[in-house]
Amino acid sequence: MNETPKITLSNATHREQPVVKVEFAYNSELINELKTRTNARWSANMNSWYIPQNNFNLGEFFTTMKPVAWIDYSGLKIVNEPENPKPKKRDYSHRWNIELPKGYSELLHQKRYSKNTIKTYSAYFKDFIYYFSELNLEKITSKEINDYLLNLIRKWDITISEQNQRINAIKFYYEKVLRKERHVYEIERPRKEKLLPEILSKEEVGKILNATNNLKHKSIISVIYSCGLRRSEAINIKIADVDSKRMMIKINGAKGKKDRYVQLSEGLLKLLRQYYSEYKPKIWLFEGQKGGKYGAESISKLLKGAAFKAGIKKRVYPHMLRHSFATHQLEQGVDIRFIQEWLGHESLKTTQRYTHVSEHNFKNFKNPLDELL
Repeated sequence: MNETPKITLSNATHREQPVVKVEFAYNSELINELKTRTNARWSANMNSWYIPQNNFNLGEFFTTMKPVAWIDYSGLKIVNEPENPKPKKRDYSHRWNIELPKGYSELLHQKRYSKNTIKTYSAYFKDFIYYFSELNLEKITSKEINDYLLNLIRKWDITISEQNQRINAIKFYYEKVLRKERHVYEIERPRKEKLLPEILSKEEVGKILNATNNLKHKSIISVIYSCGLRRSEAINIKIADVDSKRMMIKINGAKGKKDRYVQLSEGLLKLLRQYYSEYKPKIWLFEGQKGGKYGAESISKLLKGAAFKAGIKKRVYPHMLRHSFATHQLEQGVDIRFIQEWLGHESLKTTQRYTHVSEHNFKNFKNPLDELL
């Protein structure tokens, strides 16, 4: 087999019994491996292989078939037995009583990881420590780590993003803190979902702004949209970063620890002058009631409230304004490389996803159905 075949696992019912469906493109060698290594059976009715749910163990299947195939388990949901229902909410109370290994937190800060990354890695690695509380962390095997990750998938159906972050938190300890060799755990990282960004139309952004009577709230929404900013970038803008002479705003220490400049439009400058005159912030462009940076969660709440007041039914969140800015710029014919710079994307591929949601691509497309109706 020159190219690694792919096996897709999913839940199904066979003869009124729950089974795990095992699907792959026809491959005689893989069929032989499946018959030899597992207890899978062929079903003519389903036109696929299957394993009875009560005889299926994801960890064992993964370990067994990993050498000969890529396993896609994203569609597989392991159903708990009725007498042992899955708790509705995970208990993280153990995190308060667990200390990170010496050097873990210190190295995260030395390497200048972001606050959010430090918080996430620390929390996930505490979960890891708690799970292996009876073992010496330095002697835990790759198989044990692999089983731990599979257990999280089976029990909690963790997201692709969470799985990747947990793997990174574990790898940071063994590869950075203990300085062991790089290791790829046997459980593959799931293939990244290619989701299109959610956007608002210009009309919807306008409705949100018109529905926002609070001058500070309106200024925050306008800055994020007009400059195509991440929420964290907006709350980190200082008054000194706004350059009205050059009509630019400096964004300091953005994602990837990179600085960049974004455009300050005439309309935004006028709005910010009104806002400054009324609120008189001292250091940060947007400050809380007691001083200091404006809260990230507060931005989410004010935007959600404005969208509700504007009568917009879709779920609206701060990053949607950034998506909308990029898409609207594309629709206006702005070169995608300029948009890449404004957004601070390292790779053009990241920016190119906005071409898939821009209506600019369809303006000159004549649909044949229009001639038939």
